[in-house]
Amino acid sequence: MSVTVDANVLLYASDTRSARHRSAADLMERLAAGPGLVYLFWPVAMAYLRISTHPKVFDQPLEPGAARNNLTGLLGRAHVRSPGEGSGFWKVYEETVGHDVVRGNLVTDSHIAALMRHHGVGVIWTADRDFRRFADITSRDPYTDSAG
Repeated sequence: MSVTVDANVLLYASDTRSARHRSAADLMERLAAGPGLVYLFWPVAMAYLRISTHPKVFDQPLEPGAARNNLTGLLGRAHVRSPGEGSGFWKVYEETVGHDVVRGNLVTDSHIAALMRHHGVGVIWTADRDFRRFADITSRDPYTDSAG
Protein backbone atom coordinates (compact mmCIF):
# COMPACT_ATOMS: atom_id res chain seq x y z
CA MET A 1 0.00 0.00 0.00
CA SER A 2 1.25 3.46 -0.84
CA VAL A 3 1.54 6.21 1.75
CA THR A 4 2.24 9.91 1.96
CA VAL A 5 3.41 12.30 4.64
CA ASP A 6 2.18 15.69 5.71
CA ALA A 7 4.44 18.72 6.07
CA ASN A 8 4.46 18.44 9.88
CA VAL A 9 6.29 15.11 9.64
CA LEU A 10 8.95 16.58 7.36
CA LEU A 11 9.29 19.61 9.63
CA TYR A 12 9.68 17.59 12.82
CA ALA A 13 12.16 15.29 11.08
CA SER A 14 14.29 18.37 10.36
CA ASP A 15 13.85 20.08 13.73
CA THR A 16 16.36 18.42 16.06
CA ARG A 17 15.13 20.59 18.95
CA SER A 18 11.61 19.17 18.83
CA ALA A 19 10.43 16.43 21.18
CA ARG A 20 8.85 14.86 18.07
CA HIS A 21 12.07 14.87 16.08
CA ARG A 22 13.15 11.29 16.75
CA SER A 23 9.74 9.77 15.89
CA ALA A 24 9.49 11.80 12.68
CA ALA A 25 13.10 11.16 11.67
CA ASP A 26 12.72 7.40 12.29
CA LEU A 27 9.57 7.30 10.16
CA MET A 28 11.20 9.25 7.34
CA GLU A 29 14.26 6.97 7.44
CA ARG A 30 11.99 3.90 7.14
CA LEU A 31 9.97 5.42 4.31
CA ALA A 32 13.08 6.63 2.49
CA ALA A 33 14.63 3.16 2.70
CA GLY A 34 11.70 1.66 0.80
CA PRO A 35 10.61 -0.47 -0.82
CA GLY A 36 7.01 0.71 -0.30
CA LEU A 37 5.68 3.37 -2.63
CA VAL A 38 5.78 6.86 -1.05
CA TYR A 39 4.04 9.91 -2.46
CA LEU A 40 5.26 13.41 -1.73
CA PHE A 41 2.65 15.82 -3.01
CA TRP A 42 3.73 19.29 -4.12
CA PRO A 43 1.62 21.25 -1.60
CA VAL A 44 3.43 19.35 1.16
CA ALA A 45 6.88 19.88 -0.36
CA MET A 46 6.24 23.62 -0.82
CA ALA A 47 4.89 23.96 2.73
CA TYR A 48 8.04 22.28 4.01
CA LEU A 49 10.24 24.72 2.09
CA ARG A 50 8.19 27.72 3.24
CA ILE A 51 7.99 26.81 6.92
CA SER A 52 11.40 25.19 7.51
CA THR A 53 13.23 28.26 6.21
CA HIS A 54 11.07 30.88 7.93
CA PRO A 55 12.88 32.84 10.68
CA LYS A 56 9.60 33.76 12.40
CA VAL A 57 8.72 30.08 12.79
CA PHE A 58 12.09 28.67 13.91
CA ASP A 59 14.84 30.26 15.98
CA GLN A 60 17.28 28.47 13.70
CA PRO A 61 15.52 27.94 10.37
CA LEU A 62 17.06 25.73 7.75
CA GLU A 63 19.09 27.34 5.03
CA PRO A 64 17.09 27.22 1.79
CA GLY A 65 19.71 25.01 0.16
CA ALA A 66 19.57 22.52 3.04
CA ALA A 67 15.77 22.36 2.87
CA ARG A 68 15.88 21.81 -0.89
CA ASN A 69 18.56 19.15 -0.47
CA ASN A 70 16.34 17.30 2.02
CA LEU A 71 13.57 17.17 -0.56
CA THR A 72 15.94 16.32 -3.40
CA GLY A 73 17.28 13.36 -1.42
CA LEU A 74 13.77 12.02 -0.86
CA LEU A 75 12.44 12.74 -4.34
CA GLY A 76 15.50 11.11 -5.92
CA ARG A 77 14.57 7.68 -4.59
CA ALA A 78 13.09 5.24 -7.10
CA HIS A 79 10.06 4.43 -4.94
CA VAL A 80 9.06 8.07 -4.27
CA ARG A 81 6.49 9.75 -6.51
CA SER A 82 5.50 13.41 -6.74
CA PRO A 83 2.51 13.66 -9.05
CA GLY A 84 0.21 16.61 -9.29
CA GLU A 85 -3.31 17.26 -10.39
CA GLY A 86 -4.28 15.36 -13.51
CA SER A 87 -7.30 15.26 -15.72
CA GLY A 88 -10.46 14.97 -13.65
CA PHE A 89 -8.85 16.33 -10.49
CA TRP A 90 -11.49 18.99 -9.87
CA LYS A 91 -14.24 16.37 -9.79
CA VAL A 92 -12.24 14.35 -7.26
CA TYR A 93 -11.71 17.51 -5.20
CA GLU A 94 -15.43 18.28 -5.19
CA GLU A 95 -16.23 14.69 -4.18
CA THR A 96 -13.62 14.91 -1.42
CA VAL A 97 -15.01 18.06 0.16
CA GLY A 98 -18.66 17.24 -0.54
CA HIS A 99 -20.95 19.85 0.95
CA ASP A 100 -18.44 20.93 3.61
CA VAL A 101 -17.52 24.58 3.85
CA VAL A 102 -13.79 24.55 3.19
CA ARG A 103 -11.71 27.50 4.32
CA GLY A 104 -8.51 28.32 6.15
CA ASN A 105 -6.22 25.38 6.84
CA LEU A 106 -8.80 22.93 5.50
CA VAL A 107 -8.20 24.24 1.97
CA THR A 108 -4.71 22.74 1.89
CA ASP A 109 -5.78 19.60 3.78
CA SER A 110 -8.62 18.98 1.34
CA HIS A 111 -6.25 19.59 -1.59
CA ILE A 112 -3.88 16.93 -0.23
CA ALA A 113 -6.75 14.52 0.51
CA ALA A 114 -8.07 14.97 -3.03
CA LEU A 115 -4.58 14.35 -4.45
CA MET A 116 -4.42 11.18 -2.36
CA ARG A 117 -7.74 9.97 -3.71
CA HIS A 118 -6.79 11.02 -7.25
CA HIS A 119 -3.64 8.88 -7.10
CA GLY A 120 -4.98 6.00 -5.02
CA VAL A 121 -3.00 6.76 -1.85
CA GLY A 122 -4.85 5.56 1.24
CA VAL A 123 -2.60 6.49 4.18
CA ILE A 124 -1.16 9.81 5.34
CA TRP A 125 1.31 10.10 8.20
CA THR A 126 0.43 13.29 10.05
CA ALA A 127 -0.25 14.82 13.43
CA ASP A 128 -3.07 16.84 11.84
CA ARG A 129 -6.36 15.38 13.06
CA ASP A 130 -8.31 17.19 10.32
CA PHE A 131 -7.46 14.42 7.85
CA ARG A 132 -9.78 12.09 9.78
CA ARG A 133 -12.74 13.89 8.25
CA PHE A 134 -12.03 12.59 4.74
CA ALA A 135 -13.59 9.32 3.63
CA ASP A 136 -11.22 6.69 2.24
CA ILE A 137 -8.21 8.33 3.95
CA THR A 138 -6.43 6.69 6.87
CA SER A 139 -4.58 9.15 9.06
CA ARG A 140 -1.71 7.70 11.09
CA ASP A 141 0.04 9.74 13.75
CA PRO A 142 3.76 8.92 13.93
CA TYR A 143 3.89 10.28 17.49
CA THR A 144 1.21 7.98 18.89
CA ASP A 145 0.99 5.07 16.43
CA SER A 146 3.62 2.50 17.36
CA ALA A 147 2.96 0.49 14.19
CA GLY A 148 4.89 3.13 12.22
